Amino acid sequence: MSRDERCALQGKRLHKLVDYVYHNVPFYRAKMQRLDLQPSDITTIEDITKLPFTTKQDLRDNYPFGLQAAPMSEIVRVHASTGTTGSPTIVGYTRKDITIWSECMARCLTAFGVTRNDIFSVAYGYGLFTGGLGAHYGVEHLGATVIPTSTGNTAKHIKLIKDLGVTGLACTPSSALHLAETMEKSGITKADIKLKIGAFGAEPWTDDMRREIESRLGLNAYNIYGLSEVMGPCVSYECECKNHSHVNEDHFYPEIIDPNTLESLPYGHIGELVFTTLTKEGMPLLRYRTRDLTSLIDGKCECGRTNVKMTRIIGRSDDMLIIRGINVFPSQIESVILTTEEFEPHYQLVVDRKGNLDDLTVRVELKNQYFNTDNLHELEALQRKLENKIKSVLSIKAKVVLLPFGTLERSEGKTRHVIDNRNL
Repeated sequence: MSRDERCALQGKRLHKLVDYVYHNVPFYRAKMQRLDLQPSDITTIEDITKLPFTTKQDLRDNYPFGLQAAPMSEIVRVHASTGTTGSPTIVGYTRKDITIWSECMARCLTAFGVTRNDIFSVAYGYGLFTGGLGAHYGVEHLGATVIPTSTGNTAKHIKLIKDLGVTGLACTPSSALHLAETMEKSGITKADIKLKIGAFGAEPWTDDMRREIESRLGLNAYNIYGLSEVMGPCVSYECECKNHSHVNEDHFYPEIIDPNTLESLPYGHIGELVFTTLTKEGMPLLRYRTRDLTSLIDGKCECGRTNVKMTRIIGRSDDMLIIRGINVFPSQIESVILTTEEFEPHYQLVVDRKGNLDDLTVRVELKNQYFNTDNLHELEALQRKLENKIKSVLSIKAKVVLLPFGTLERSEGKTRHVIDNRNL
């Protein structure tokens, strides 16, 4: 579609959505009435800025089904967030929602080069988390063979990858690295397997980590983005160009706002990502604040797709660390570590407050050949090397603690990279 055609479609879907939630979700009707808004006031996609925002707290305040628009008789599945703080976020899906989700996920896989001839291992967690079933339905919709591996037994997973000739892998980036490590320990090389495509998401990762995964598993690694509140994996995806992620904007309309002023920002400006679910029936959302920080890019991609692209997530507005007045994202430190050959891609940031000053410690694993306790001068030199690199990027000093390979806990799901011990 041209931009004008797509805007016209988005405008029609937005008007239908607003009318739907106004009459079916008391929460949205009350919000719109406070703004003196009627559904008839929303006729084009540009009118979206008139609508109220939705936050994670709104979802928790209306737990469990207060934001649901469809009756329970129409809900065929329920997913939920992990609920690490407060009540979990409950999301209901209608049959149409599942169909759209499957189609959008199939679009993502097609962009990665997946065909019906592929055998795809889905190693995201199955259950209330959307990753497993979201990827599963997309693979089936495309017509490829799906192996519902889930998380857990890594040794068994590796055996299946080798014995069944698995060509595709869906999991978190940290899980992919853990898989590569376990393979290498057991003497299996990338030449012994047939992996060629990886669909990785559910946690932030860098291009340096992409190169690390690709070199160790012998596949092409692609980023996929989603969140359970909006749908699940499939909201945006990379194409063969690996140059930012295309948004399925006929279903999920993206905006970028200043997280402080809430004003809309133009293309190319970094800010908080906001989504409106244009076609969702079960629990549609108006202008949902994701807290993810990124920017949007318009224009035709080299692959031929014309939908808007989002740059890689650089962090979250609510997870960003402020250390001595400096904004710090784990991804910045990860980039430094992964471009320094002596270090493994396993690290942990520990933030403490000593007196009135913040203190940042970076715990990072060294590759086996460099961890020589008989030569402390070399270890001290590596420590200073990383400390200087981090300071040049962050403009603050961090203490580096070098660890032998295998010290930090591995995860087959999302890895916890930050421990903040401050009482802020």
